[in-house]
Amino acid sequence: MKLAVSSSLSGLILLAFVTSSAAEDSDKDHIRQIQTSAIQNKKSPVAHWGFEPENYTQWSNHSLRLIPVYTFGTRGNVKGLNLSSYTGQNSPYRNEKSLAQIYGFLPTNTVNPKADYLDQTNLYEMQLAALKAGKKNIILFIFDGMDWQTTKAAALFYSGEDNYHCGRGTGFHFQDYPAAGTSQFGYMVTAPHNANTDVDVDQQTVLNPGGKNRGGYNAAKGGPTPWTPGNDKKYLIGNLKNNYGEHAYPDSANTAMSMTTGLKSYNNAINVDPTGARVPTIAHMAQQKGYSVGIVTSVPITHATPAAAYAHNVSRNDYQDLARDLVGLPSISHPDHPLPGMDVVLGGGFGTIAKTSDEKAQGKNFEPGWKYITEETLKKSDIENGGQYTVAVRTSDKKGSCGLKEATKYAIQNKTRLLGVYGVGQYSAHLPYQTANGNFQPAPGKQKAEVYSESDLKENPNLAEMTESALQVLSQNKKGFWLMVEAGDVDWANHDNNLDNAIGAVKSGDAAFKVITEWVEKNSNWDESVVILTADHGHYLHIDQPQALIPPKETTK
Repeated sequence: MKLAVSSSLSGLILLAFVTSSAAEDSDKDHIRQIQTSAIQNKKSPVAHWGFEPENYTQWSNHSLRLIPVYTFGTRGNVKGLNLSSYTGQNSPYRNEKSLAQIYGFLPTNTVNPKADYLDQTNLYEMQLAALKAGKKNIILFIFDGMDWQTTKAAALFYSGEDNYHCGRGTGFHFQDYPAAGTSQFGYMVTAPHNANTDVDVDQQTVLNPGGKNRGGYNAAKGGPTPWTPGNDKKYLIGNLKNNYGEHAYPDSANTAMSMTTGLKSYNNAINVDPTGARVPTIAHMAQQKGYSVGIVTSVPITHATPAAAYAHNVSRNDYQDLARDLVGLPSISHPDHPLPGMDVVLGGGFGTIAKTSDEKAQGKNFEPGWKYITEETLKKSDIENGGQYTVAVRTSDKKGSCGLKEATKYAIQNKTRLLGVYGVGQYSAHLPYQTANGNFQPAPGKQKAEVYSESDLKENPNLAEMTESALQVLSQNKKGFWLMVEAGDVDWANHDNNLDNAIGAVKSGDAAFKVITEWVEKNSNWDESVVILTADHGHYLHIDQPQALIPPKETTK
């Protein structure tokens, strides 16, 4: 049953406006002022992206920074499910054999006898151990692009204090929540197998297995911890184009599949190995054991991270086929025997129309219209048309949270799956940024500031609301569930070198995480639940004046 339908595409994307009262409020918006000034002046004494302090927007891509890992329900658990199984003396980066097994080769200058960090693929091993141990609720929470520095910036603003300079930190629920004494903290390497692999989307083949530059991590150059810089400030953003470093930096596709398959692959790969062969994910394995599986994201449901939960493709950019895999329809990777499909798929993807370049990236079976998921896929998925899903989409004049609640209730009562597609079409179909002070008035970044209409805010649920719906539907399965939640807008904000959006995105993600812990406390416990919270990779934000991010008391929210 389709519970939310828009009358016409022209009605989907509405002209935005800013009221005079909102403009007055923005004058008191501390982070917005810092961000706006930095963009106008092209530099800031407060912060910068890249290795040039005098250039605020010198680098807008990913980095090889070590990434924090927070786990819940793991301390005191069996080997393989305890984070300490992969850190300190047990770090795979301390011996050649372990590294060769992870990468498929021995990366240069990567063995480190003093390594305390784990590898990203170890998070898959933890989930697999949880599945084998019979844990009922397994959740992977990904703040896409949120490195330690981004978290620190957000904590400075919201806590109003500069109260940590290393380690786990404090100020957010995910930093402070003890999970009945079962929470642990560590940090990991996110390097890919390789970068610059070329593919044929139509044939689903890899043209140059091994790519053009390989992964690895040199702790001397990159730093031994997320908060300790190395001796080469350019190393972390090294690649073939700029020739800064010896190792490739990662993308969201390879890093996400590292966590869902336990395999490193090339940047842009969606659950295929470096040769293009398809590999199963932890969601597939859980589904085979009778678990329900789902994804929730604040960006399009077919972007790299959510797609890597379940789909198969040699290219992360083949969005329409990735959508078909997620909902169990024939795709370029599974033309004759479709995947079973996920039980819950909630996120963005609504209304963005593909351009010519998008069509080329998606191959010969591209369908004109929506870029991230075709309207035909939505139609075929709907139970009204013989599909498996209660379908909810953004609808004119309908409150998004209400429409999603209705769809959730219907899906539970009628034992259907749940598919929800929302977002702001003119801004690549992600949910609106709530910004640092929560007023949804983004400052400009490298791109022009996004401006939302009242309809944009009304007609979209937020990440926390979608997470709650996913938990309600998935938990109907008494055998258990696996769920990925992605705060994807953290990454998009960092790409835009936008401090205002990044800080707000961390806050909205933290709210979604709190929904999870409250659900566990009310409906389960930390003996049968495991949550891994991390980022897939980092960016390259530097905080030069931490105290400057602390706003006057009256503006802190």
